[in-house]
Amino acid sequence: MAPYESDDSTGAAQADDELRDELRAERRRKAARYGVPLAVVGVAAATIGLVPALADSGDPDLPKITAQELIDKIAKSDVQQLSGTVKISTDLGLPDLGGLESSLLSGATQGSGGGSSADPTGKLTELASGVHTLRVAADGPEKQKVSVLESGAEYSLIHNGTDVWGYDSKSNEVYHSTAADSGKAEQHEVPATPKDFADEFLKSVDGTTSVTVDGTAQVAGRDAYRLVIKPKQSGTTAGAISIAVDARTGTPLKFTLTPSSGGAAVVDVGYTQVSFAKPAASTFDFTPPKGAKVTEGDKADKADKAGKAGKTREGSGADQGGKSSETPGHGSAKGLDESGFKVLGKGWNSIAVLDTGSKGGLPSGSASGGGDLGGFLGSLGDPVSGKFGKGTVFSTRLINALITDDGKVYVGAVDKAALVKAANAG
Repeated sequence: MAPYESDDSTGAAQADDELRDELRAERRRKAARYGVPLAVVGVAAATIGLVPALADSGDPDLPKITAQELIDKIAKSDVQQLSGTVKISTDLGLPDLGGLESSLLSGATQGSGGGSSADPTGKLTELASGVHTLRVAADGPEKQKVSVLESGAEYSLIHNGTDVWGYDSKSNEVYHSTAADSGKAEQHEVPATPKDFADEFLKSVDGTTSVTVDGTAQVAGRDAYRLVIKPKQSGTTAGAISIAVDARTGTPLKFTLTPSSGGAAVVDVGYTQVSFAKPAASTFDFTPPKGAKVTEGDKADKADKAGKAGKTREGSGADQGGKSSETPGHGSAKGLDESGFKVLGKGWNSIAVLDTGSKGGLPSGSASGGGDLGGFLGSLGDPVSGKFGKGTVFSTRLINALITDDGKVYVGAVDKAALVKAANAG
């Protein structure tokens, strides 16, 4: 018996039944009212996950444009002033080392700057993994600012005239250096905006590449064309590149690189807010905070170079005749061109080859030859062999590398088979 139902009141029971029917009908109406939006949200979320290069909101109706015209529009774009917020997401598929991978990426580029945590050389390299939010601003070639927002802290790199400042609020350290010429700031090692990424890839567009315009998009509230770049070659780990180009200014607003294996983007960089108005002059002002440790980068770099030169002289092994007795295979790099690499293949299948001259494959990290580091690194890779001998392949979702036991390194956006083939051709 339902609660509150009375056996001796037929009228009340009928009223109760009618009330329950009405409540059920109301619940169905509410379910329909809330269920449709939830279903739409679910579909939208799935769509965003599967196709990360789609527009942020709506596809604007813009005049038709060819791929070549859009590339020309990017090349001719001369935006001098802007400010905005950029979100960078990088997923190379590196092994989870509890944050150690970010430290390794940062540490690998250090060696100058006097060990300052504010040195931009190592700091901006951290953008190569994880998700980061940046605030950017520019006012011509002499004023730029990039701020990396962290949890409870902020790192800023400011170029103002001939001064270049790096400030890490977490450690309260400052790095200062001077640009060689006014208007020529120190170049940061890692791209920080959609334009930085787009420029690098557009340089490499050749006959091995398909370039098309794939509709329109809206990014950060601005209408944009979507330029899609795809490799014509097989064997590459790169799938497609999508660049959202501002319809009015020709400035890249979003850059997305997806791997040939599918899934989430390897690199996704886009403005969440952007303005092409002149930033306030105070944006580029910087005075070291009270109590901050200031490292003069120019002096630190000179000291670092002098130290390395001294070690080179000490370890050169020159005989009395002034000739070096150093032999290959003891850490010296040899046979390098101006870029430091020999390149095999072309286009998307290009493989860079570096002969380290160091026999024995992976570094042991131990003067006694214990091989602890080599064993650890080896556990992260796949052992391979061929005509070249033996080696280890380290794989990410985009870049793969083969380190052979005779000291050669083969690196490219290609699969493992292509690396082995290149090493066999040697």
